[in-house]
Amino acid sequence: MDAIFSPFLTGGNLLLSPPISTARPPFSVAITSVFTEETPKTVKKTNADSPSPRRPPPPAMAKGPSTTRLEPSLPARFFNAFDDLINNFINPPVSPSVDPRYVLADNFAPVDELPPTECEVIQGSLPSSLNGAYIRNGPNPQYLPRGPYHLFDGDGMLHSLRISNGRAVLCSRYVKTYKYTLERDAGHPVFPNVFSGFNGLTASAARGAVAAGRVLTGQYNPANGIGLANTSVAFFGDRLYALGESDLPYSIRLAPNGEIETLGRQDFDGNLFMSMTAHPKSDPDTGETFAFRYGPLPPFLTFFRFDKNGAKQSDVPIFSMNRPSFLHDFAITKKYAVFTEIQIGFNPMLMIMEGRSPVGTDPSTVSRVGLIPRYANDESKMKWFDVPGFNLIHAINAWDEDDAVVLLAPNILSVEHTLERMDLVHALIEEVRIDLKTGIVTRRPLSTRNLDFGVINPSYIGKKNRFIYAGVGDPMPKISGVVKLDVSQQERRDCIVASRIFGPGCYGGEPFFVPRERESSDETALEEDDGYVVSYVHDENSGESKFIVMDAKSPKLEIIAVVKLPRRVPYGFHGLFVKETDLNKL
Repeated sequence: MDAIFSPFLTGGNLLLSPPISTARPPFSVAITSVFTEETPKTVKKTNADSPSPRRPPPPAMAKGPSTTRLEPSLPARFFNAFDDLINNFINPPVSPSVDPRYVLADNFAPVDELPPTECEVIQGSLPSSLNGAYIRNGPNPQYLPRGPYHLFDGDGMLHSLRISNGRAVLCSRYVKTYKYTLERDAGHPVFPNVFSGFNGLTASAARGAVAAGRVLTGQYNPANGIGLANTSVAFFGDRLYALGESDLPYSIRLAPNGEIETLGRQDFDGNLFMSMTAHPKSDPDTGETFAFRYGPLPPFLTFFRFDKNGAKQSDVPIFSMNRPSFLHDFAITKKYAVFTEIQIGFNPMLMIMEGRSPVGTDPSTVSRVGLIPRYANDESKMKWFDVPGFNLIHAINAWDEDDAVVLLAPNILSVEHTLERMDLVHALIEEVRIDLKTGIVTRRPLSTRNLDFGVINPSYIGKKNRFIYAGVGDPMPKISGVVKLDVSQQERRDCIVASRIFGPGCYGGEPFFVPRERESSDETALEEDDGYVVSYVHDENSGESKFIVMDAKSPKLEIIAVVKLPRRVPYGFHGLFVKETDLNKL
């Protein structure tokens, strides 16, 4: 029920609304022509490709419904007709930000599932450090939207590139959530589009009535989960999860041949309730993972952690957060968890009085940064610091210094455009230093470029890092290239030290850093930037997608390998590289 009353809980990356054009798009991107593509031939299986015996799912996982498609019942047909009435007359998609003809244009359009399919390495060779899988999550609606649609409303689809000894296999599969499987079997949408469907009092009342009617007539049970699992991927406790912040994690597995399997919805033996952030943080030294959930009712924030074996520990409710702020991400140090209270939040009066989304901005709010000890049993030692105008959506890293905490994160400027005009938003990466003795907060911009989706060497999470790799918005959410920043360059006004632009009409997504592995025990210790930056890149001129590998140490982020993908990979949200040794644990 959280998502019914709090649309901002519905799985998304708040920086990924497609740029809005003022011109009517051509007919080729009308709703009726949003296309899916035929699947290429699958890879021929050898003995090495045969999947190993499936590991039994962990306990406390929900079972999905039958795959048998059912004929719509009389109540289902009635509510489908009512839904069409709402979408066509009461609340049609008037705004471009929720009009499928805009939102699903070009490479935002959905694709079919793709079985494991051999790919061609067309440039260079894949280094042995990339033996494993790069998995990227993103929205891919199962059905063409019949009314308003926001990018955050799409069903989660994983695009996995399994790499082994220079060979690459691509597989694209939906996360088999409760919502996906129920709607697949029903043959039509059942759940409301939470992020786009509740704009205005009349639309909210009408769609709320339909949703309640479907629940009362047994068409779906919200207790089984309402999430999309469309935001990110995480590996902790020797398990792999697809995440969306409006629901519990979904456990997934990659077979040796590259196939993706959804094992089930995970509640960690009944200890995890309702939802979890899509951006948990794992300490590379202790193996612990830290996370949170947030909502529209007090406590607006709840902090918790998992031990190195993946067992969830006790909740720490935080009542000192004053308002239901949009809290998509956070950071950790060796001592603290770092949260922000920003100018974007839940305000139902926007819906009642102005007919707008209940998620909006409040310029009068003073942003704050909160620090709570990592192992706190309650919030008694939490401290808040005013940081005016600081709006964090994605955190990059944080660390401890003498009597201080340092946070690296993009600050969203012109925050009022965040939800509907992402092409007008500028993200400025800042270094924020909080003096714990004096309470003084100092800020330093690291670049004037429009940068987001910053990543670091994962071995440095919670520790002082020197390098950041960030996506260049041109405009957001399209990423036209990657830059490398050197945080240690205190005397420079711009910390960018390397850059790679993909080329005209070519756009990628969030970059990901993969550390290079030592080739022998005699090799000296590797440096922080000794590794590779990887990403999917789509060429809008040719319609082709590629997987590129860049040398993270080189002054121009030289491309050392390119894999031609058998079909396009839509723009999406967050990804993860999982080593072969970790995949073998699943």
